[in-house]
Amino acid sequence: MEKVAFVFPGQGSQYVGMGRDLHETYPEARALFDEADGILGFPLSKLCFKGPKEELDDTINTQPAIFVMSVACFKALGTRYKAQGKGQENLEPAFVAGHSMGEYTALVAAGSLDFADALKLVRERGCLMKEAGGLNPGAMAAIIGLDAGMLEEICQEVGSRLPASSVQIANHNSPGQVVISGHREALEWAMKLAKERGAKRVVPLAVSIASHSPLMRSAAEGLRRVVEATPLRRARIPVVANVTAEPMAEPEEIREELVTQLTSPVRWVESVRWMVAQGVATFIEIGPKDVLTGLIRRIDKSVRTVNVGDVAEVRALVEVRS
Repeated sequence: MEKVAFVFPGQGSQYVGMGRDLHETYPEARALFDEADGILGFPLSKLCFKGPKEELDDTINTQPAIFVMSVACFKALGTRYKAQGKGQENLEPAFVAGHSMGEYTALVAAGSLDFADALKLVRERGCLMKEAGGLNPGAMAAIIGLDAGMLEEICQEVGSRLPASSVQIANHNSPGQVVISGHREALEWAMKLAKERGAKRVVPLAVSIASHSPLMRSAAEGLRRVVEATPLRRARIPVVANVTAEPMAEPEEIREELVTQLTSPVRWVESVRWMVAQGVATFIEIGPKDVLTGLIRRIDKSVRTVNVGDVAEVRALVEVRS
C-alpha cells in the first residue's frame, strides 16, 4: 500500500464559516466544538461559524479555532470510515506534520497529546505570542522568487548593519516562497535589498507579531513552563518536526520542539522532501482551506495532494480510499 502523510495547517487558513457543516453532520465534531467552548469559557464555535472576522483573525482566537476545526475534520474522517465499515488502517498515515501551530494538531492525530491539553496549550501559545508582540513589535513579509541562500545573506547583512535589530527567515514554505520575520526597521531594509537583488514580489504581511524569530523569546520562555506541566505520550505515528525536518516521537523531544519552534524557522520544504524520500506518495491536508496543498505541489510535483476541510471532501476522500 502507498505511504500517506497527513498534514495540518497553521495560522492564515482561517475563514468565517469553517467547521459549521462538520458540526451539523458529525456528532464527534459537534462534541469537540462543545468541549472547546467549555474549556475556553467562550463560544469559539460561534466565532468559527459566524465571526466576526476581526475577532477570528486575532491570534489568540485564530490558533485555537484552526486547531479545533482541524481536529474535528480528522475525527469526522474516522467517523465516516467506521460508517462505511472500513478498518482503522485505512486512516493510518506513515507520518504526520503540521505547519507552525498545525504541529499541535499533528500531535493529537499521532496520539501524543490529548485534545483538551492541546487546546489549552494552543490558546496559551496565542496569548503569549500576542503579549510578546506587544513587548517587542515586529513584522513579517513573504519574499517570492528569490533563493533562500540569498535571503540568508541579506538577513545577515542587515543584522551586521543594524546590531540592535534582527531579521531572519521564518518559514521555508516552498521553493521561491520564503517568509522573513523580525524588527520592523530590519525587515524593511531586508525587503528593500530583496527587491534590488531580484525578488519577483515582496509582500508585507498584515501582522504585528514577528513569529518564528528571536522577538518571540519571551513567549517561548512562558510556553516552556506550560509545556513542561502538560502530559505527553510517545507519538504512535512519527511527527516530522518543524525545527529539524526530521521525525520525533519521544515526549522530551516533542516538548523541546514546541518551545524552540517559536523562535526557529519552519523548515517545511525540507520536511516534505524528507517524507517523499521515505516513500510518501500522497499528502492529505486536513483542516481549513488548502494552503499546504499548494505549497506541497510546488515542492514536489510528482506527489498526489488532497485537501479535506468540509463534509463533501471528507466523503470524497473516504470513497476514494475505500
